[in-house]
Amino acid sequence: MARILITLLAAAAVVTPAVASQGPLQVASKIFVEQRALDKAGAVSTSLAPATRAVPGDHVVFVLAYRNTGAQSLSNIVLDNPVPGAITYRAPGAGSATPELSIDGKTYGALAQLRVPTASGGSRAATSNDVRHIRWRIATVPAGGQGQLAFKAVLK
Repeated sequence: MARILITLLAAAAVVTPAVASQGPLQVASKIFVEQRALDKAGAVSTSLAPATRAVPGDHVVFVLAYRNTGAQSLSNIVLDNPVPGAITYRAPGAGSATPELSIDGKTYGALAQLRVPTASGGSRAATSNDVRHIRWRIATVPAGGQGQLAFKAVLK
């Protein structure tokens, strides 16, 4: 289980802005595990805790925080987050923009638009299990501006 978590942390750190040469864009990634608890009335509450330990079936949230530390706006930013093989993509994080998805890191779009090649030479509709990259496009980040993007997933 520790090996799975190490893989998650290493993969989250591979986020690469496509505009690194344009200016001082700082990107930090974090992984959280959803924790569910029952209160005295029997209601379920969900909270996020830093992912220090995760087991198969755990719901996790990957968060990318970005910040422009420069004196000028940055534009046409692309942030791409690889999805480790031990993770199944589920949905955008709460309050996050809907990302573009990819099964190969080359072709991106909505999940319903993606096709997976089959051994017979045909293709099948992609599922969330096939997603290997998640990408967001940010038109502009003003000087001093910052934001956060996230996606939900499940540990296989």
